[in-house]
Amino acid sequence: MDCEWNDSQPIYRQIRDRVVAMILDGALKEGDPLPSVRNVAAEYRVNPLTVLKGYQELVDEGLVESRRGLGMFVNPGAYELLHQSERKRFLTEEWPRIRERIRQLSIWPQELFGANPFGPAEKDERKGEATPRSNETQTSETQTSETKPEEGDK
Repeated sequence: MDCEWNDSQPIYRQIRDRVVAMILDGALKEGDPLPSVRNVAAEYRVNPLTVLKGYQELVDEGLVESRRGLGMFVNPGAYELLHQSERKRFLTEEWPRIRERIRQLSIWPQELFGANPFGPAEKDERKGEATPRSNETQTSETQTSETKPEEGDK
């Protein structure tokens, strides 16, 4: 986990969000233990109760379970639950602002993604499905000349 905190939300919420990101990225899989409250608190120099509060939000959401004397563990189905809820949240809360900013700056999809918006497919190891490759893994062969629509195409 990254140890830089921002002032826009409470630290416990940022801890919760970092665990969510770890689950979505596949760093934490179903059945995996979360880093211990004490270790996280010591490493990031925060109160253990702050870490516990962030973890408790995950328990309340049904993403992790607490096993007495053993720690916190990622629940089965946590990835799918998170994927669906985070996707919905992105589309309803974040995307409208991003879309508006793109419109304001007159940015075309080709400028954002290149000629092939999603690049060649890769296999998503979590789900065993083909998914678009990230920009970092795209090769120069997928980056062909970018064209903007003619004025009449707008």
